[in-house]
Amino acid sequence: MTNSRRNFLRQASAFGTLILLKPEIMFSAKQHLPNILIIGDSISIGYTPFVQDILKGRANVSHPAENCQGTTKGVEKINEWLGSVRWDVIHFNFGLHDLKHVNPATGENSTNPNDPLQADIKKYVNNLEFIIKRMKSTGARLIFATTTPVPENTKIREAGIEIKYNKAALKLIEKYQITVNDLYAFSLPVIKENQLPENVHFSPEGYKIIAEKVAVAILKELHNN
Repeated sequence: MTNSRRNFLRQASAFGTLILLKPEIMFSAKQHLPNILIIGDSISIGYTPFVQDILKGRANVSHPAENCQGTTKGVEKINEWLGSVRWDVIHFNFGLHDLKHVNPATGENSTNPNDPLQADIKKYVNNLEFIIKRMKSTGARLIFATTTPVPENTKIREAGIEIKYNKAALKLIEKYQITVNDLYAFSLPVIKENQLPENVHFSPEGYKIIAEKVAVAILKELHNN
């Protein structure tokens, strides 16, 4: 395990106590505030605690008690993640897990570029549409966050492939008239200083910067409601 990976896991562990709360427990004492759900992979796990801090006293911000990973897992678990809470806004993203290579025999991450992707673009779009339909049925306002950049030499992902996934996702997002939070474009200027070397994850400062963008998008959506 690389040092950057160890550091990320330590950061995620430190953040965990802020995130891993069941929505029913988290909101029981704060029913007067709007309820916000953030669905996403480890990138969202990194920025969610900062969003919670920024929106403290203005909104109840929650994240499922796990890494939501890719759309394949999303299809399986979206009902569980939504639970029984009445969500006002759902900020969501899938991508970084869908586009990584996996060993077809074991399902584990693979460094072999010839191994298949967890979900090719066609499957990704079909899965994403299923998840969107389910989220829209709750009546919540939706915000789709584009997938953040994949740098060179991440081993299990091809640099730049996220652009194709974002393009495919945005066509679907436009179809359903969902608000877009373009974290891909927003992250590009801060990658050099705030993304870990040869890694899709960010430093704590990087997550804090992204969180500010996420919080603004959520507040804007609440204001437009």
